[in-house]
Amino acid sequence: MALVVQKYGGTSVGDVERIRNVARRVLNTKNQGHEVVVVVSAMAGETDKLIRLAQQVTLNPDERELDVLISTGEQVSIALLAIALKDMGVDAKSYLGFQIKIATDSAFGKARITGIESEKVLNDLKNGWVVVVAGFQGVDELDNITTLGRGGSDTTAVAVAAVLKADVCEIYTDVDGVYTADPNICSKARKLSKISYDEMLEMASLGAKVLQIRSVEFAKKYDVPIHVRSSFNDNPGTIVCKEDEEMEKVVVSGVTYNKNEAKIEVMRLPDTPGVAAKLFKPIADANIVVDMIIQTSSIEKGCADVAFTVPKSDFTKTLQIIRETVKEFGGKEVKSNEDIAKISIVGVGMRSHSNVATQMFSALAKEGINIQMISTSEIKISCIIDSKYTELAVRALHDAFELDKPTVAEEK
Repeated sequence: MALVVQKYGGTSVGDVERIRNVARRVLNTKNQGHEVVVVVSAMAGETDKLIRLAQQVTLNPDERELDVLISTGEQVSIALLAIALKDMGVDAKSYLGFQIKIATDSAFGKARITGIESEKVLNDLKNGWVVVVAGFQGVDELDNITTLGRGGSDTTAVAVAAVLKADVCEIYTDVDGVYTADPNICSKARKLSKISYDEMLEMASLGAKVLQIRSVEFAKKYDVPIHVRSSFNDNPGTIVCKEDEEMEKVVVSGVTYNKNEAKIEVMRLPDTPGVAAKLFKPIADANIVVDMIIQTSSIEKGCADVAFTVPKSDFTKTLQIIRETVKEFGGKEVKSNEDIAKISIVGVGMRSHSNVATQMFSALAKEGINIQMISTSEIKISCIIDSKYTELAVRALHDAFELDKPTVAEEK
């Protein structure tokens, strides 16, 4: 008997019939002798609908009250699933985030989980219940309702799996695994049977929409195996787990893209110690995540130019902060560009293989694609390009690294 945590996204619970299908899948798992905890998102489109309602009242709704509003989407879906399970003869009980005390910080709209009280859930499991938990939400130390941001239900599921010491966390979605590229724009994309935490972490942070980045961080930290699979069929999906020797033999595992970033450039800043800290501190204080940062010598002696990227959702706010900040220490000009895309290749095999960057840059150059910014880590290379070349770049890199061919391990 295993303890299994299953997470179902908005598409999987998009209507009553799909909720019944989820209930049947949960029942099947329960009948196999397993203990089951189910984490559920709001029904597809509900969160956006609630946000639009708030924006009809005001274009800038209070962040605390917005979290109170949008957290109600999960209340509907967990109750409907528990009702469906009970109708099938399964003892089921639903809980909102505050009821099992999913504790978070107070960063409304993108709160981070700080702890989960497991006693209530473990007691219910011991008594034979299926526990249905609302994803995406928690409560801070002042008992304010908080939400975890887009994809937050993935994080809830993995965090619950970690605290319960579950054997596996199954993430059910509308795709049947992790692919070498987005199959919607690359017809040669291939489903991966297995991927390491580090590779998945990079892919999630670089734009792959299969898993939310914080869920992968939790999984890696607490060694929770994740099985990404479709809720619409019984095909095996992709296992996200610890790195092994077979993974290191694959130079590049996937190509990702992200069109949800914007670039800001601050020109002719004083090239002196402490300027960068002063520039980025107000952004950090506003809970805005900065991605790529590049500093270069300016055409003006004694000055430097700094370029960086932020999520498009934070672009306007960041631009306002930067323009105010630059006034304090004499930056000469602020430029911005929202029409960019970040193209990345990821693979643990990069640690032991040379010439990967050259191969990537050559593939882009062959298609006439100019690179605006470059950043690297041990297992990834990212380039900022003009957004109109996104699909072309993905296909070119997928072909250059022959990602349509199965690995030796997959052929066995």
